[in-house]
Amino acid sequence: MKTPEGMYTIDWRNPESDYHLSLHVSYPSDEDTARAAERGVNAGFDIMIHGIQNGGGWIGAFHRLHDWTAGCIALTDEEIEELYRVTPDGTPIEIRP
Repeated sequence: MKTPEGMYTIDWRNPESDYHLSLHVSYPSDEDTARAAERGVNAGFDIMIHGIQNGGGWIGAFHRLHDWTAGCIALTDEEIEELYRVTPDGTPIEIRP
């Protein structure tokens, strides 16, 4: 239920996502899994960078007023459209706090 931090890649994309468009983040790494195991917790999975839930794009940047993503990174529909267009699979990304 937290957004991971570190170096990852965009490893695949979903043009038919429930959240406008989505880019999958290569989480968890082997290190993430080992760190979670040391703490006795599940590392989680399926972290995406995505737009607003389909049909709700009208909310725009107001979506940032509430944490609703369960660890994903949410953008406005316009922002994810641009990122989706210019970010090929394999693109390295760094997630910071």
